Amino acid sequence: MMEELKWFVMYTTSRSEKKVADRLRERGWEVFLPMIEELRQWSDRKKKVQKALFNGYVFVKTSRNQLWECLQVPGAVKFVHFAGQHATIREEEIEIIQRVIATGVAVETDGSVIEPGEKVKVVGGPLQNMTGEVIEQGNKDYFLIRVPGIYQNMLISIPRKFLQVTEDPQPN
Repeated sequence: MMEELKWFVMYTTSRSEKKVADRLRERGWEVFLPMIEELRQWSDRKKKVQKALFNGYVFVKTSRNQLWECLQVPGAVKFVHFAGQHATIREEEIEIIQRVIATGVAVETDGSVIEPGEKVKVVGGPLQNMTGEVIEQGNKDYFLIRVPGIYQNMLISIPRKFLQVTEDPQPN
């Protein structure tokens, strides 16, 4: 019987996420590397550069018994563990990250632990119907999507008019 394929969280050496993802793909694995565009300022010019959304993380869809094989690619460091278990991410969470990136909204990631704020639902704009928490930061309303498998939070700036407080949020 084939072991079930799951999305495992691989940690890579610094700034080698793309190379690792490419090498894994070449060897036939399904890989998800969320990339975002960042405007970099040099003394003489500005340039848009692609960077990994989660620094040092690549998601690999594989089975538990093939993890060691995945680690043979140059740049791969280890698979992330929590409480002695390999960290996995549900398909729905991968889809949420893909959807957020596809909208092109400004995203920041934040690995710090944030106290739960108000539960909200997005009622307009490209992320309509997503639920999450609002974090007040300065004068902006940030919308928080948690990515539990790697204890990362995605902070997305969403206009207040698109957020509606929910009484009973769906567990995610």
